[in-house]
Amino acid sequence: MSDEEDDIILSELSDDELVDQMMDDLYDGLKDEIMEAVNILLERSWEPYDILTRPLVGGMTIVGNDFRDGILFVPEVLLAANAMKGGMSILKPLLVETGAPTIGKMVIGTVKGDIHDIGKNLVAMMMEGAGFEIVDLGINNAVEGYLEALDKEKADILGMSALLTTTMPYMKVVIDTLKEQGKRDDYIVLVGGAPLNEEFGRAIGADAYCRDAAVAVETAKSFMARKHNRAPS
Repeated sequence: MSDEEDDIILSELSDDELVDQMMDDLYDGLKDEIMEAVNILLERSWEPYDILTRPLVGGMTIVGNDFRDGILFVPEVLLAANAMKGGMSILKPLLVETGAPTIGKMVIGTVKGDIHDIGKNLVAMMMEGAGFEIVDLGINNAVEGYLEALDKEKADILGMSALLTTTMPYMKVVIDTLKEQGKRDDYIVLVGGAPLNEEFGRAIGADAYCRDAAVAVETAKSFMARKHNRAPS
């Protein structure tokens, strides 16, 4: 099989074959091949948004499903997400130029006192792979940082992560502050991290607890669909 793989010249593939090949390459985490293929499709006058949605989001959807079903594991997903990032680095400026729609915008960060970020990074990458715009605040975020970013970025979703039982309660501080300021209903609040569960998510007033990155993507998509279907106020 490897000999055949070596013989594949991306530029000689038809559009449909190239899209299929990109989905395979994304699954295998081949960043250079993804970047080359993105450039080939751009040369063939593909719209940046179509390249994002068909081969890239399409490919990451398969990665997400296989991660959820235990076929792929974190290292493979990180490789796929890194390949996706390579493609996105070319497409992002073009998408901004063309004013292409994104599904939604998410501010994400690990809460104050917590410096764990592998899970958060995975969620951020998978969300970006699904077509969301991501503002990653990194680790150790105080309530003011979250609120400032939500406001400045006009975000739809707030994602908070915690890996320590001692930092979990800080999520409630952020949500309570949003309530006090009358802004709680402006945002979809998703929480995650190893020690959390659905009961905790409900207790602190989050919209949903997401046990992993694949669930986070599915949950965010369904909430955004509902949001867009609401009558404008």
